Amino acid sequence: MVHLTRRAATPWLLAALPLAFLLAVQVLPALRLLALGWTDALASGLAQPLQDAYLRGRLAWSLLQAAVTCVVALALGLPMAWVLARREFAGRSWVLRALLLPFVLPTLVAAIGVLALLGQGGRETPWLLLYGNVFFNLCVVVRVATDALEQVSASRVAAARSLGASPWRAFWRVEWPAIAPWLMSAMCLVFLVCFSGFGLALVLGGNRYATIEVEIYTLVAHELALAQASVLALWSMGIAALVAWLYAVLERRLASATRHDRIARSPARGWRQHLGVGAALAVLALVCAAPLLAIGWRAAQAGAEAWAVLLEAETLQALWNTLRFTVASVALATLLGLLHALAAQSLVLLRTLVFLPFVVSPVLVGFGLLLVYPQQSASLWMLVCAYALLAYPWVAKSVAARLDSLPAHYHDPARSLGASPLRVFWRVTLPLISGALRRGMAFAAATAVGEFAVTLFLSRPEWTTLTTLIYQRMGRPGAANLDAAMVLSCLLMVLALLVFVLVEWGAQDGNEDEDNHA
Repeated sequence: MVHLTRRAATPWLLAALPLAFLLAVQVLPALRLLALGWTDALASGLAQPLQDAYLRGRLAWSLLQAAVTCVVALALGLPMAWVLARREFAGRSWVLRALLLPFVLPTLVAAIGVLALLGQGGRETPWLLLYGNVFFNLCVVVRVATDALEQVSASRVAAARSLGASPWRAFWRVEWPAIAPWLMSAMCLVFLVCFSGFGLALVLGGNRYATIEVEIYTLVAHELALAQASVLALWSMGIAALVAWLYAVLERRLASATRHDRIARSPARGWRQHLGVGAALAVLALVCAAPLLAIGWRAAQAGAEAWAVLLEAETLQALWNTLRFTVASVALATLLGLLHALAAQSLVLLRTLVFLPFVVSPVLVGFGLLLVYPQQSASLWMLVCAYALLAYPWVAKSVAARLDSLPAHYHDPARSLGASPLRVFWRVTLPLISGALRRGMAFAAATAVGEFAVTLFLSRPEWTTLTTLIYQRMGRPGAANLDAAMVLSCLLMVLALLVFVLVEWGAQDGNEDEDNHA
């Protein structure tokens, strides 16, 4: 009886630290935002963003640009995913790995890459932001769709073909119903990223096409209009919560056993199939590789004077701040994510709570922390906790997905031989989840390296990171500052890729799962 009681209490003991962290760093700030927003909504009206033409336009554009990005990413991504899932060609594994790279790059690097590619002359157009969104999210859609297509039952497709169905008809009648939930899950994630995004919208949207997140930041940081900002925050959290809930429902539906009768990939035969593979890779390179290459090209053309910025004291201090904040936040995120994933195996509630940091955008996180902890707003621990809050869901989701794929009683032999729970974890569980843990740490590190919005809210001047330094350079007049921003962006891009490669590249292919793309 005592053994059963202790076993039942173990998940709650594991969950104590993550739950306390979420309560202090996210729930209380979110409740403070909701309370302030609701109080101001009662005074000025909850429908104020709908009644004010300016705010209505900001809200409508935020929804529209997210929806358009979903449509474009799906239209471009599904054909590319079909090629990757059904065709075998040289370099396919490298392409699959490269699909993860744009999503782990800092949003500020993505924005500057778009500017470097298309120029600043079209800054006051919506196309720059839409292109930036597609660049940032297309690879996610392709990777999720590729995994979904690989789960389609080969026997069902073969049965449809044997009954006379054309390849196109077999796709719509057999493959599409099977992959639709996966694609809808990806669309929810893309919509959430675009709607709650800050860095891309701030740099590429300009004043005319700013989103609701940029408007909240402007109201708080420049106009001190906390009441109006809190009402907008209420709307933002409500919409994001609805989309995140739908995403969680779809993710739970997809938590099923992997099919073993997958459709075998075949080499491309004939000029049409080779053309299809070439076209898919060309579109992928045009959308996702071109902005990164443009940064490198512009930085190479900047000249020695621009590259001298790397040796300036301001840059070295920003680099040191970026590295130490990243190491501290990843260490905390790894501990929280691992405990959360282990506890979530027994507590269904925790599976839902892992999506909580996705509901509140980084802008709202910074705003809420300022309201709840005004005396600690410029403290180092607050900044690291905010970084860890945004990073640890990647660890928790990656490890939880790996644990779900293990046999139900994988630890029973070790337990029967008298091993303690801690020893079972160290000798059995940890080796099995190490690849997923490292992969989650890679996404956590990439998130911390490129974090921008929270830094603007909570950082001191002496805590400038590479992202804020780049943004400051872009805001200064003169071509020399723009060239320096390109060089610094090149450095940040290399740093983000290096962090990702060092932590992720050695992860076992067998640990890859759908959760890695989210």
